Amino acid sequence: QVQLVESGGGLVQPGGSLRLSCAASGSIFSINTMGWYRQAPGKQRELVAVNGSGGSTHYADSVKGRFTISRDNAKNTVYLQMNSLKPEDTAVYYCYAQIKTYGSTLYLSYWGKGTLVTVSS
Repeated sequence: QVQLVESGGGLVQPGGSLRLSCAASGSIFSINTMGWYRQAPGKQRELVAVNGSGGSTHYADSVKGRFTISRDNAKNTVYLQMNSLKPEDTAVYYCYAQIKTYGSTLYLSYWGKGTLVTVSS
């Protein structure tokens, strides 16, 4: 079994910063892509940022220049540094990873349960 556990969400004022973390654990042989998605109330889940196994990154246009994704492969952990937060960044943030477990030949997609980020004064 594989688990993704997010942390770091909370309430922050507009213009503030938060850092999200997501640690993968379990019978992990290899991790390919890790990333973050978010879902605001009444909206569909959308990609925020992804980090490939080779270090390549991709960001949604709405967060470019404000958010930074990084990962620690030794810890199977991905981070999302969020600066200059806006009320429209309010959402549940979900961690995502493509993971190959021991004994498997395929990378499967795994999701965390989400962490709530609220940007409000």
